[in-house]
Amino acid sequence: MKKFIYLFIAIGFVFTSCNPMEDIYDNIDAALEKEGIIAKDFEYTLVEDDYKETLELDYANFNSDEDAKTLVSEFLNIAYPYFGVTYKADGSIDEASSAIITYALYNRIDTYEAVVREVESTEYAPITGNTYGNFDRDSHLQDYLNQEYPDAEEDDFVSLRYDYYSGTTNTLTNGFVFDGTLWNQINGFTEEEYEEMGESFPNFSFEDEALSKIPEFLSTEGVETGAILSVMYELYDSGTTTSYTENYTFDGTEWTEYNNVQTKMLQFGHNGTTWVPDNTITYTLATADYASVVSALEGTYPTQTASVGNYTNFDRRNGNAAYWSSDMLVEAMNVVLDILDPSAEEDQKYTVTFDIYNGSNTTENISVIKTGGVWVLQ
Repeated sequence: MKKFIYLFIAIGFVFTSCNPMEDIYDNIDAALEKEGIIAKDFEYTLVEDDYKETLELDYANFNSDEDAKTLVSEFLNIAYPYFGVTYKADGSIDEASSAIITYALYNRIDTYEAVVREVESTEYAPITGNTYGNFDRDSHLQDYLNQEYPDAEEDDFVSLRYDYYSGTTNTLTNGFVFDGTLWNQINGFTEEEYEEMGESFPNFSFEDEALSKIPEFLSTEGVETGAILSVMYELYDSGTTTSYTENYTFDGTEWTEYNNVQTKMLQFGHNGTTWVPDNTITYTLATADYASVVSALEGTYPTQTASVGNYTNFDRRNGNAAYWSSDMLVEAMNVVLDILDPSAEEDQKYTVTFDIYNGSNTTENISVIKTGGVWVLQ
């Protein structure tokens, strides 16, 4: 099977304001923080000084996600010493600080070049077992390349022009990079696509022309910010057609040349001692969620769900007939989260805020983690 070298990585950007009033509020906030440890949720994008001065790194990026997890935790402990957790009267954690950190990761993606090789008409039949003069499945391409390059080494690159049948027969030119096991495909442009880019032939005449036209041509529809895409194009020079690959990244508006540094995001939470990588998602119950709990649990807890249906909150008055214990609330959260996020992976965490009545109308939080396919109290 082929693996397309399309790397889509979903990321986020943090924008800051230059409003001077915000600076004043930040100073007030900082003064309040020094009165004691507080719980706070915030977002931050690391800047060059954070890498080189605070963390004393040589470059303004991390070498791996594991390095990021360790070093961002160190940075947060240095930069935000007053953000931590607050405690309930019984000593348990009430609220914990969380941070969404955007950082730069060094992630080199190689580029390749090779003279285009055309598959001869007689070369199809031994691979496909028929005389149609084309390939018609991806395994044919793997078999052909393995046959023609039996001693291929990891990172070897081949540019192949061939006929491929998929409803109709088309002539394609694609690149293939060997990873030690499979030949991974990098898509080239079709004859029609070269026409759309204003070319009379299925190639470019100059590199500058290719690099200016390609990012304008690439589709932005449905592409997430931070996506990385490898493409292949042809240059014709003195009777020889050579293929080159180029990597692009999408900045939310347009495709730009990829510079081997990828923007990524990690969430961290404070555990009372230090900052740790955290995949916790925060969620506040909506009206429909309370209705879902009623529908799912009214046979098990008729009095309690009747109260939820009437007041759209959970009764937390211990001893009251409509009282929801912590174990019952976990059952309710299982109902809600299985609807909200049915494909959540193992160890996914949620902190859910919900309305309660404990003599007055207020809210509570509950933290759960998916374990063994069910949501359990964290």
